[in-house]
Amino acid sequence: MSAGNPTRRQILKTGALALALGAGIAPVRAAAPLSVVATTGMIADIARRLLGADGTVAALMGPGIDPHSYRVTRSAIVAMTRADLVLVNGLGLEAQLTEFLADLGARKPVLAVADGLDAERLLANPDHPGAADPHVWMDASLWKAVAGIMAGALAGTLADAGAAIEDRMQALGAELDALHAYAGAALASIPENARVLITAHDAFGYFGRAYGVEVHGIQGISTESEAGLQRIGALVDLLVERRVPAVFVETSVSERNVRALIEGAAARGHAVSVGGALFSDAMGAEGTYEGTYPGMIDHNVTMIARALGGVVPERGLAGRLGLGG
Repeated sequence: MSAGNPTRRQILKTGALALALGAGIAPVRAAAPLSVVATTGMIADIARRLLGADGTVAALMGPGIDPHSYRVTRSAIVAMTRADLVLVNGLGLEAQLTEFLADLGARKPVLAVADGLDAERLLANPDHPGAADPHVWMDASLWKAVAGIMAGALAGTLADAGAAIEDRMQALGAELDALHAYAGAALASIPENARVLITAHDAFGYFGRAYGVEVHGIQGISTESEAGLQRIGALVDLLVERRVPAVFVETSVSERNVRALIEGAAARGHAVSVGGALFSDAMGAEGTYEGTYPGMIDHNVTMIARALGGVVPERGLAGRLGLGG
């Protein structure tokens, strides 16, 4: 995938390849409106922007839902079985759905959108040697590449919509470029010594790599991993030694371990506050700015930068562009 937005020819080529990899069967040429089911809100939001009026997209996992532990429900099975195309993150994110998705993919197009990324752009998953960190949406430039893969799949599935999807991808690409640039500038404004992000679990690796932030999660890549006393003690040491002013909870993960860090630092004479609640594995409420992918990342960037001493516009990128926030 090139750094720029894909051409129509690239979109169609990528779509055929992506569907073949995702489902193991030939792409289905469907007529509008296309019915799509996505596992996460981040995938669903991009799919809606690319499809426009040419389809409908339903997300299985709403606000506050942890995809690492999500188990398929009867209604989800019905929705995915009836859809023209199913979009999943892949890279092991939907671990509890692996068997079901493999069975479904033998019967209809199922695309693991992040599996199409070049391997050299992926981070390792320390919890599972040989596997990749699935949280690729935390880097807006990487999620732009994923959007290109999704555009290819949608164009390859929906008859006569390639040109319209290409136009929407061009507009979306420009929006994600602006988001990526804002994130870099906002986070670079944090004093270097305090440019440390500590969260409930290790979901921000791509974020840290993309925007020059040192990232530490109390738990591992999956929220089902356990945080030991040694890990919590090491992070308390880091907070005290670096005089980091804030740590962050996540909307889809228990804040119990984060509170333990705050208490541990306080016992050593260093006051640490909760910088706010970040969106990690799920977006905000439907119908809100934070319930969109750009809004989710803007919220995170602005909250982190402000809590750690950076300089950001009022209401972040949303305020700068006059968007809802």
